[in-house]
Amino acid sequence: MAQLAYSEAELMSNHPFAREHVVAGRRMHGGLMVDGTYQPPRALVREPALLAWTDALRSRGGDLLEADATLLNGERVPGVEQSRVLLRHGLGQTFWNSLTITGKIEAKGRLLAEIPFPDLAPYIVEDISQMAIGHLNKGLLKAHGLDEGGLPAEGIGGHDVMWFVARDIAFGENAYPDIDPPENISRPEAGQRFMPEVSAMVEGLISLLMNLLVIEFRAEIGFATTQAILRTPDLFADRRSEATEAAEIIGRIRTDEEIHVSSLRLYLGELASVTFLTTQVDGTSGTIAGSELIDRFWGGLVRWATIEQPPLAAQQQRELIESRIAAHPDAEQILLEFTTAGSD
Repeated sequence: MAQLAYSEAELMSNHPFAREHVVAGRRMHGGLMVDGTYQPPRALVREPALLAWTDALRSRGGDLLEADATLLNGERVPGVEQSRVLLRHGLGQTFWNSLTITGKIEAKGRLLAEIPFPDLAPYIVEDISQMAIGHLNKGLLKAHGLDEGGLPAEGIGGHDVMWFVARDIAFGENAYPDIDPPENISRPEAGQRFMPEVSAMVEGLISLLMNLLVIEFRAEIGFATTQAILRTPDLFADRRSEATEAAEIIGRIRTDEEIHVSSLRLYLGELASVTFLTTQVDGTSGTIAGSELIDRFWGGLVRWATIEQPPLAAQQQRELIESRIAAHPDAEQILLEFTTAGSD
């Protein structure tokens, strides 16, 4: 019978790496195996555990949350071809900024390793001690957070540093000024309760997991476009090999994030399979199916992320990029190329 209960030490354990993961003098998490392949950090037991919990969920008639990155297909500005147009005309700041902002957003993910989350067991009818959701505070969320923000006190970078290293080896250090992430475009109903049947603390955790999954899907699209840009033969002509290496680093982040996507889909699938305890208006206890809570919140989140938010973000980016193009001597021609590329 497969093991379904794990200690934090087990879930945080690494493979026996042959070499440390070092690029441009910067040490980053994970490591290289004997054959030179990259191996994600904290995956020796975590990955088999996620597979075991997935098998157990399916044996109970449940499954992972049905969702993938195609949910977020739609308008993106700039697209791959638009980014290529900008770079060919020496307007690299937009791409530089995207790499910088992504790295800084990844760094914020380290909070998952630093703050306590509620134990869900008292709020669920079923025994969750042998489920992934029974291990969120036993290494799973901590590992996720360290993947994103690394171990700076030990000089080990996570995804944040990996993005910065990829940026710097492609462009050269300090190619453009530093930049901080813009304010998020928030959902109009932000702060509203969608699961009043359960405690606000429990709703907050479920909401966090769902929002993290959407962020991971958005990141997955970003990985693909970033790698495509870096691998464009006529771009970064004087740093061609460095740009290719930068694409490889992004690929390593992508490998790490596959663990995050599968784990978040698992957590939400488990939450949909269990029964939550509720408190009625008269003080008596009741229950509600987890699937009802998950479906209710997920539907609204997907509608925002796929229909409502993308046009707002695209317009915001378009205005910013067009202002940069306007300062170029060949602004009219570049704007025409940029606009045409966006219609492909």
